[in-house]
Amino acid sequence: MANKDLNNDLFTGGSISDGEKETKKTKKPKKANAVNPKSKKKISANQIKIIKSVIAVVLVVGILAAYVGFGVVRKGFIHSTLQWTTAVTGITIKGEDGDKIHIPVSTYNYYFAQYYNNLRSTQEAYEASGLGALLGYNVDFDKAFSTQHTTNDDGEKITWDQYMQDEVVESIHHTYALYLQAIKDNEGKEPSITSSQQKEIDEALDSYREAGAKYGYTLSGYLVAAMGKGVTESVFRREATRAYIASNYEEEIEDEKVTVERTDEDYAEYKKAHESDLMAVNVRIFQAQSEEDAEDFKAELNEDGSNFTELAVKYAKDGFYKKYYEDESASTYLYATRANLTGSSSFDIGKADDGDYFGLDWLFSGNRKAGDSYQYEKCVVYVLSPAALPEIGTINIRHILIQPETKDDKTAITDATDDQWAAALKKANSIVDEFNAGKKTAEAFGKLAEKYTADDGSKKNGGLYEDVYPGQMIQTFNNWCFADGRNEGDVAIVKTTVGYHIMYFGGTNELPVWEKLVQNELPTEISLEESIIDSYDAKVSWFGSRYFEKDVDIDR
Repeated sequence: MANKDLNNDLFTGGSISDGEKETKKTKKPKKANAVNPKSKKKISANQIKIIKSVIAVVLVVGILAAYVGFGVVRKGFIHSTLQWTTAVTGITIKGEDGDKIHIPVSTYNYYFAQYYNNLRSTQEAYEASGLGALLGYNVDFDKAFSTQHTTNDDGEKITWDQYMQDEVVESIHHTYALYLQAIKDNEGKEPSITSSQQKEIDEALDSYREAGAKYGYTLSGYLVAAMGKGVTESVFRREATRAYIASNYEEEIEDEKVTVERTDEDYAEYKKAHESDLMAVNVRIFQAQSEEDAEDFKAELNEDGSNFTELAVKYAKDGFYKKYYEDESASTYLYATRANLTGSSSFDIGKADDGDYFGLDWLFSGNRKAGDSYQYEKCVVYVLSPAALPEIGTINIRHILIQPETKDDKTAITDATDDQWAAALKKANSIVDEFNAGKKTAEAFGKLAEKYTADDGSKKNGGLYEDVYPGQMIQTFNNWCFADGRNEGDVAIVKTTVGYHIMYFGGTNELPVWEKLVQNELPTEISLEESIIDSYDAKVSWFGSRYFEKDVDIDR
């Protein structure tokens, strides 16, 4: 039986390394607990990594217990309450219509406590399972955050101190924008939270009161010692309540959309500001089993790259991948952007080293030329053409997916037997014969797709995907679509790691790929939630930020 859960595999937008299956898209996270405001960051479908913004959904009691263990005990409970921080503005949230709210330092510290502990507990959990290095964590909680570096979502190298502040401010911005809009939509009155939500807050505080009593502390004293300057019981109750109000409102509007008018000037401005991010390269990439193999691969590679496929087969592990790499397209990446490769779990060239991307910096440098080659750790790269703005058009494509029939859904397609693959190819060829015996039109192909394809994502549309851009689809599928000389009506069978695809080329559109990428960043329809958040600005007070919590585990 073939594995039917493949729509996310088809839309890989990335890579497959020797011995690795495509990574499924992460499911949409659950709504965050109101005492743990969620981050807006999401995990990319083609990456096995955890974004460092992890305002996680965990029990608030567990958070505080962790914070006491990490912070209070080591600091010996020496901490001033600094009650006046509740009156000092740390951040101002201001709407387009002029309404605003001043967020005190104590609120920032409340959010920081949650972020810090969720980040730490999440990292430790993954390290304990042996996945810490794979997931790319590089923060050391025994060192000052201001002395460590990481990379933010814009690719900028910044300190962990700044990264954490940015994430906490973003979380406050997100929560308070929704909170203020919820009040507006409730005739200017603060909406009530549910009885179960109120009970959760009360029970959490009762637990803290009991825990603090063991150390001879009042509830507020314990909260301040554990969560930071000014985080008293009243602050905790207020922020937990407001976060629940924001979360409830978010659930109410989660399916609502709004239209945003975009102009040519908007696209041109974005293009100018992000041109380096829109650049794409044509490249051949191979991830070896060891660094020694990569070094040997690089040493044996001809200057013209003519033996790249031969070497890929030689250094691939046994089984499926030896045959997979016999196809030159399997190690070829057409129009790959920096974003396609950044953080890739498949290729070392996309890995960060203390916030620096040395491999990608080399690949996307203006000094690159066709024929350049490079070995970075276990990865070997050969440049077919250097980075340039992709002026080619997006394409329309139809396909029919035929998968090897394995014994059960648990068997990976790449583990199918040679006979099962051969049977799938035979079936694909018979469908091509059926197509050629008919009218050979797009509509006729669509009818066959509805009848035969294993891709449920396009079955109802006759196998059709429109406005496809490079890097959106699984690799060999992508390469066939964007190969030079492709003409409308072309039909072929392409093998990928999820089966055989009978391809029908629907034609090239006038919309340049770079403009499609810009449109993805500036969509004309967005969620109401995003629209609301975008309508508010968050401005950090320089004076107030002097009292923000930071490096809580380090004696400064």
